[in-house]
Amino acid sequence: MAKKIFIGATGQNCGKTTISVSLMHLARKKYNKVGFIKPIGPKIEIYDDFIVDMDAVLMAKAFGLEEDIAIMSPVALHKDFTKDYLNGRLDDLSLSDCIIEAVEELDSKYDLLIIEGAGHGGVGSVIGLNNARVAKMLNAPVVIVTDSGIGRVIDAVHLNLALYERERADVRAIIVNKLLPKKRESVLGYLGKAFVNTGLQVIGGFNFSPVLANPTLGHICKLLKLPLHGNQDEKSRIINHIQLGAASSQRVIDGLLDSTLLILTSSRDELIVTLASLYHIPEYKAQIAGLVIAGHVPVSKISQQILDDSNIPYIRVEKTTATVFTALSEDVSKITAEDQEKLNWIKTNAERDVDFAAIDALL
Repeated sequence: MAKKIFIGATGQNCGKTTISVSLMHLARKKYNKVGFIKPIGPKIEIYDDFIVDMDAVLMAKAFGLEEDIAIMSPVALHKDFTKDYLNGRLDDLSLSDCIIEAVEELDSKYDLLIIEGAGHGGVGSVIGLNNARVAKMLNAPVVIVTDSGIGRVIDAVHLNLALYERERADVRAIIVNKLLPKKRESVLGYLGKAFVNTGLQVIGGFNFSPVLANPTLGHICKLLKLPLHGNQDEKSRIINHIQLGAASSQRVIDGLLDSTLLILTSSRDELIVTLASLYHIPEYKAQIAGLVIAGHVPVSKISQQILDDSNIPYIRVEKTTATVFTALSEDVSKITAEDQEKLNWIKTNAERDVDFAAIDALL
């Protein structure tokens, strides 16, 4: 039988998947076989004809677990899943049995099984399978991942603990993620004092990094549901800044920062030509991550030729620049298997930031 660990969180975007990736990487240094499952999958995609959660696909591709993909996401919530469930259309399915059977199969194959929850403790309640209940059902010790901070972390953890305690799940630690390096020891120290009487261990996670927080060109393509033109090798490039190319060409160029994605209208021929020409210069190539060319007006024939000849990465979208800018600004980037720079960063920094020995000792 495998040791198990359930990765919960106080909410979305705490870095739960980042912690799962780091634990998988670190655990494989000690255990011969480490498996992964995401019992409730709210964000799905098609992989090898299976409907599975995006994080299951990430782990399968990143760690060579493709043979398990059919059981790594036993309850994948398709678009109308909640409505179908509430309307009684899924009454013939035993969702808990689907999860238990998948875990039992993986349990027989691996020495350690990482079980990743979905969002905060209450996610899944609509189908009677919130994170806390799933953790209890699988008899898996729980660690709760949270953002950095003091007061709000204490509040968020206690809010989630109430549900875990009601379900009698075994919560053993919190992992504090996205820590500011200068405040790391201070924050962990205060949180240690806050939870001293709860029996929970406070463990430091990753320091905050724009490498993980910022999107890649590939992610932007998926978000806009459009292909990347130009240099395909740049799909995994991380975008550090997003700017509107609304000013004069000279002012736009002067305002470029490191790895900037520029959003501009298709009628800005002079700016398109200027950026395409500058892309050949290493100094500017480091600043120009790519272009999103927006608008219904076609790019002029000569500008299109210069654009294509430059091999500058660009996405062509018929929406307005304002619509695109809003969509990109509000998006939160999720890690995918194609984000090799991010995955390499996690693996490298996990050795420094994440105390796997302390986590392993809890199991």
